[in-house]
Amino acid sequence: MDYIITTEQLTKKYKNFISVNKVSMHIQKGSIYGFLGPNGAGKSTTMKMLLGLTSPTGGSFMVDGGHFPDDRTSILKKVGSFIESPSFYANLTGRENLDIIRRILGLPENAVNDALELVGLAEFGNRPAKKYSLGMKQRLGLAGALLGRPPILILDEPTNGLDPSGIHEIRNLIKSLPGLYDCTVLISSHMLSEIELMADDIGILNHGRLLFEGSLDELKQNAVQAGFAADDKSSSADLEDMFLSMIDKDNAARKQRARL
Repeated sequence: MDYIITTEQLTKKYKNFISVNKVSMHIQKGSIYGFLGPNGAGKSTTMKMLLGLTSPTGGSFMVDGGHFPDDRTSILKKVGSFIESPSFYANLTGRENLDIIRRILGLPENAVNDALELVGLAEFGNRPAKKYSLGMKQRLGLAGALLGRPPILILDEPTNGLDPSGIHEIRNLIKSLPGLYDCTVLISSHMLSEIELMADDIGILNHGRLLFEGSLDELKQNAVQAGFAADDKSSSADLEDMFLSMIDKDNAARKQRARL
């Protein structure tokens, strides 16, 4: 397998609280990897470690053949990110906001036009950010991540807070990205139904532990074996039931261990 991101026993501990607990994940080059789990599962913390925004307290990881923290600078030049809700200068236009990022990254001037075009905001680039809808702000955040067409994108719940139409637009955009310029996407969500429509591979996290990693087909086979579906053509409802059951069983096991 040609993995572009790998983690080995990656751990983040805050005093007596373990946010990420010995996570070993493997993301194939050119794929969309769906990072799934309930709120507070440790998804954002894992992504922040991959971006060098917080340091692991255990384990290690590699991005495109580089080791953190030794190769931090060269790795981050290859990564575009969208972590939580993006913030902009409200009185500046979308174009002006992106131009600040472009200058920091040392990219050519046409990078802003290319990014606006890619996310469908070219005709709104001169509108002040304060007049953008939530969906447009999410698109502008993606445009910032896409400046320079990085080979790796790390997107933390980019559809969060959007209406169904906005979710549909952002989802289709993300699905198109690996084909448009051969990038790899790591995207998190707390909704299996959303990840199912985008991802090639899935990692399920709960209370910092990776409960499952594999392809969507493997997840469907697990649903059959666990009795949640009659055949390998599992429905979204079947997979959702299995996902919730997986989380519930893990939560029950955690409570049992706590009693011992």
